[in-house]
Amino acid sequence: MLPPPLPPLPALTRAEGRLVDAYLDVCDALGRVNPARGEHTYGALRAAQALVGRAAALRDALALMHERGESELHTATLARALRVLDGERRAALVTLPPEEDRRDER
Repeated sequence: MLPPPLPPLPALTRAEGRLVDAYLDVCDALGRVNPARGEHTYGALRAAQALVGRAAALRDALALMHERGESELHTATLARALRVLDGERRAALVTLPPEEDRRDER
């Protein structure tokens, strides 16, 4: 049985789409750098190196929005887009894992 289809993405401007994509790319890189979740220094190093470019893309997306006169973030719409794109799981990788995940370290 197939999983239920994802809801459609809300209508976004091109700049908003770039913002959402860049934000999730930063979350992905930070999640791989997170010392509480990672296992190898080399992978974390590579993610940290990539983070520089991803942060620049995030900055550029926001600058483009500002230049085009998009002065407000429509948070409800952007949050829906992030949820459709698995943003909750991806952003959670930046935080500390729950305490029960650490029991095997003791």
